[in-house]
Amino acid sequence: MPTPQPYAQPAPAPVPAPPPSAQPAPAPTPQPYAQPAEQRAVNWTLQVIRNGQLIDSFDGTTTVGQAHTDTHHKVVSHDVGCKDQPAGSIDLQRTITVSPLRANPTESILAIDAQETLEDGAAPTTAEGCKLPPQPRQVHASHPGLVVPAGQWVSWPIINKDPALAYRVRATLAPPSQQP
Repeated sequence: MPTPQPYAQPAPAPVPAPPPSAQPAPAPTPQPYAQPAEQRAVNWTLQVIRNGQLIDSFDGTTTVGQAHTDTHHKVVSHDVGCKDQPAGSIDLQRTITVSPLRANPTESILAIDAQETLEDGAAPTTAEGCKLPPQPRQVHASHPGLVVPAGQWVSWPIINKDPALAYRVRATLAPPSQQP
């Protein structure tokens, strides 16, 4: 009886190399994110108007697509009680974020987010007639795209009464010397 021989597999046929024109192209070298040909910056001013009076103002120069946040503080204290003694202080804080979305020489479009701590206009009293401090309250307002014609003021009402609160906004395309 013959000795079994292992099964021999045929050698694979040689594969000819593709011609140079059929070689895959080398992978492209990663490039950093392309910057727009021209990034524009916007000069803006936001005024806070309470009951018809200017009470605060913010301004800046911000590149389109970026955000600028600023916080202002105003600490107030009130005389309270029946003897009008100074009481604890309240920090009336206002934080504004302005983000230019688009800008050209004729108009700017700004996204604005605002958070404020306000005092009620009337100070409460106890049953005996003694003063209590006004109560603070939080206000949050957001505008997804306020259209501001170049150099003109645009009013954005936040609260209609008790107190009436509005923002006035002006914006223009920054001159070339202020562009990034």
